[in-house]
Amino acid sequence: MTVRPLVHVGDPVLRAGTREVTRDELASSEVQRLIDDLVATMRDADGAGIAAPQVGSDLRIAIAEVSPETANRRYPYKPPIPLTVLVNPRLRPVGEETVAINEGCLSVPGLRGVLERHVTVEVTWWDRDGIEHVEERRGLTAGTFQHEVDHLDGRVFLDRVTDPTTFTTWDNYERHHRASFEERIGAFVARVGS
Repeated sequence: MTVRPLVHVGDPVLRAGTREVTRDELASSEVQRLIDDLVATMRDADGAGIAAPQVGSDLRIAIAEVSPETANRRYPYKPPIPLTVLVNPRLRPVGEETVAINEGCLSVPGLRGVLERHVTVEVTWWDRDGIEHVEERRGLTAGTFQHEVDHLDGRVFLDRVTDPTTFTTWDNYERHHRASFEERIGAFVARVGS
């Protein structure tokens, strides 16, 4: 596994969108190596997820994981997500309920902003072995999946922030906003369970 350089906002690859992976491609050593490298890169950066465009690839592949050894250092309020490899994921909102989340992104270093995410989504994807999954995800886990699928569609969280006054640097988030956000989002997690 290799930690790859992260692509930052402004690089056209983040806006280009991705193409679906065929089953033959998925079985190839190149794509399996990309998946391993995405996991290594996400863990090295203490992320909760990463998508292939963030390392310069146009394949429709993303990773999500939250554990005490990885992203929980950066996002202690996020419920655990076992390592999940999402190949050709598709999302469908379930219900109308949304939640305001203060998000950041490995491809937008040092900046956070508040945006709305669907509380529940149905996710359809293949795992790295080509096995299809269809599951509902709720709460912050649903938000993580939506964030990564946005990357696969050529979007970054900045596009979904409707009030630009919520943008903050990481330092100012820590100083002025983290405690109130974590209190609010902790109550949300307790209510929805994930």
